[in-house]
Amino acid sequence: MLGAQSPFRRPRREAWPEPVEEPPGAGLEDASGQETATATTSSSSMAQLRGAAPPDGDPGSQSGQEEPLLRGIFQIGKRSCDVVLSARQLRWSPIEPESRGGDSNMDLWKEEFVEMKDVFSIKLKRRRFVGQKKGGMLLGITVFVCLKKDNKLKDCAINFNNISEDHCHSWFKCVKEILNGFPNRPKSLKVFVNPNSHKREATHVYYEQVAPLFKLADIKTDVTVTEYEGHALSLLQECDLHTFDGVVCIGGDGSTSEVAHGLLLRAQLDAGRDTDYILSPVRAPLPLGIIPAGSTNVLAYTLHGIKHVVTATLHIIMGHIQPVDICTFSSPSKFLRFGFSAMFGFGARTLALAEKHRWMPSNQRRDFAVIRTLASLKPEECELSFLPLKNSLQDSQETVRKKKERPKKSDNKVQWHTIQGHFLNVSIMAIPCLCSMAPRGLAPNTRLNNGSMALIVVRNTSRTEFIKHLKRYASVKNQFNFPFVETYAVQEVKVQPRNKIGYDTEENVYLQATFTEGNYPWNIDGDLMEGASEVHVRVHRQLINLYGGSIDELDDSKVMCSCL
Repeated sequence: MLGAQSPFRRPRREAWPEPVEEPPGAGLEDASGQETATATTSSSSMAQLRGAAPPDGDPGSQSGQEEPLLRGIFQIGKRSCDVVLSARQLRWSPIEPESRGGDSNMDLWKEEFVEMKDVFSIKLKRRRFVGQKKGGMLLGITVFVCLKKDNKLKDCAINFNNISEDHCHSWFKCVKEILNGFPNRPKSLKVFVNPNSHKREATHVYYEQVAPLFKLADIKTDVTVTEYEGHALSLLQECDLHTFDGVVCIGGDGSTSEVAHGLLLRAQLDAGRDTDYILSPVRAPLPLGIIPAGSTNVLAYTLHGIKHVVTATLHIIMGHIQPVDICTFSSPSKFLRFGFSAMFGFGARTLALAEKHRWMPSNQRRDFAVIRTLASLKPEECELSFLPLKNSLQDSQETVRKKKERPKKSDNKVQWHTIQGHFLNVSIMAIPCLCSMAPRGLAPNTRLNNGSMALIVVRNTSRTEFIKHLKRYASVKNQFNFPFVETYAVQEVKVQPRNKIGYDTEENVYLQATFTEGNYPWNIDGDLMEGASEVHVRVHRQLINLYGGSIDELDDSKVMCSCL
C-alpha cells in the first residue's frame, strides 16, 4: 500500500533502482508455459513508487523472526540483491555497492519488502522475438503487487532477474503456494456484461481493462453479454453456481441490482423457500463484484469510495469481502424484489421520465428528466408507517417539534409510527449511496452493514426550497437542515399512497380515484419498478457479500444532522 500502509520500505527515494527495459518480444508466462497478460503499470511502476511515503513502523524487523522459506540472489534494476521469502513477506537488499571506489551509496538503499498479502500473481519472464508465442530465454520472475493510495488501488510489477531455470521455477512454485493459501481469492468467476450501460462502453471496459487483470491472476471466467433486461436474472436461476467462486457484473446500478436480486432469489430457491412471500431470506451463496460502467454507479462508488475500474477489479482479485445489508420490497399480496435503496416521488418520477427518453445520450437524458420533473413538481399524498431502529430512537428535528404525535411506548417495546401528508420525495436507503453528485452520500449517516435503513422524507414545499435541498447533496453542508425534511433510522417502512379525490384547479379536472397501481413508480437502485401501490420495505443485515474494502468513516464534523 502507498502512504502509511506502503508495502515497500525505503529510507531515501534517491536509491530506488531503475526498471529494467523489457527487450522486444519479452513475455510473461506461468509454470506451464502459457503466455499471460502483463500488468497495466508494469513499465513505469518503479518510477511511480518513488513518490510514496514510507510506512509507519518497521514490519521488516518483525519478519526477521520468521523462518525463511527461500533465499537467493536476483538482479533488481541494476543491483544484485539478496532476496528472502517468508510466508508473510518478500524482502530484498543490495549485496554490493554501486561503485567500487570512494563513497558508496549503499546506505541510501537498505532493505525493501513487500507484504505477501498484497501480492496477487507471479509469472516467469522470458525474452521472445516478434511472433514467438512459446519458449524463449528465461529472464527471471515477475511479481505483481496491489498498491493502495487513499481509496484507489493499482497494480505494479517488480522484476526479479535470474536466468537459472531451476532457481526461478522453485521460487515460482513456492510463491504460488503462498498465494493459493489466501482465503476468499476467487479462482473462477461468472461474469455478466451489460452492453447497453451508459455510453455502451461496458464491453470495452471488460475486455480492455478487467479481463487482462483476471487472466494475470489466473482467474477463469465464464462471460455472458446480456441481450435484454432480465437476462442475467433468468440465467442465475438456471446455471450451476457451484462451479464458481463469485459473480461479477459490469454495468450500472440497474444491472448490478438485477444480478444481486438474482443471486438472492436463487438462494431462496435452493433453500426451498416460498418466493411469493419472503420474511426471513437466506444469504446469497456467492459474493458479488461490481465493475462500474454506468451513469452514476452509486453501488460501486459506495463500496469502493471511488469510481475506478482497476480498483474494483483488484478488490475482486484480492478477495476483499464486505458483508452488506439489503432490503426486501413486498406488496400486501406478494414479494417484489431485493434492493439496496429506493426512492418514491421525485426520484422515481425523474427515472420514469428518463426511461421514456432512452434515445437521448445518458447525461442529456438525466438532465432533461430532472428539469422536466422539477417544472411539474407535485407532491404525492401518502401514509408512511415505520418501525424505528431498536436502541436507536433519536428524534429528528421535525419529530422533536411534533413529539406529542408520538405513540406512547410501554415496556421498552418499539412501536410503529405513522405520518401522513403530501410528500415531494421519500428515500429509503440501507447503504450511504455515494456518487459524484453526492460525495457524502444520499444517506451519509447510514453504513453498509449496521442493520438499519435511513428514511428521508421531504414534505411539500416550494420549488425553490426543494432545489436548495437538492443542491446541498453536492456540498458539505447538511442537506437535512430544512423544516420540511425529516429523517429517521428505521427497521421497516410501509408506504401507502392515497388516491386523490376532488377538483384539481391546476389541471381543471375533477379527480375521483384516478390513480391506479401503475401510476406509482419506484426507483430501486436506479431500476424502475411499476405496478405496486402499497410497498413494505424490510432491511436484512449482511444478507449479501460484495467484493470491496471498507471505506473510511465520513468526517462527522461535517455532518450537522444528529437525527440518525
